[in-house]
Amino acid sequence: MPKMKTHSGAKKRFKLTATGKLRGRSAFSSHILEKKSPKRKRRLGSPAVISKHDARQVKTLLGVPRKGAS
Repeated sequence: MPKMKTHSGAKKRFKLTATGKLRGRSAFSSHILEKKSPKRKRRLGSPAVISKHDARQVKTLLGVPRKGAS
């Protein structure tokens, strides 16, 4: 069985933290910024923690081994 390749797009967009969580760019931060408050735009600028439901799929793309997998 061949090895699974890391997804190039995913490795550019997501980083794995030391505790195993995923960090990625915040949504709603690229355009239509005029109506958003400065406080909201500052908060969107910092990386967000990806939800655990999405993190499972992203970890598969990154080739992170799942817990309990032999």
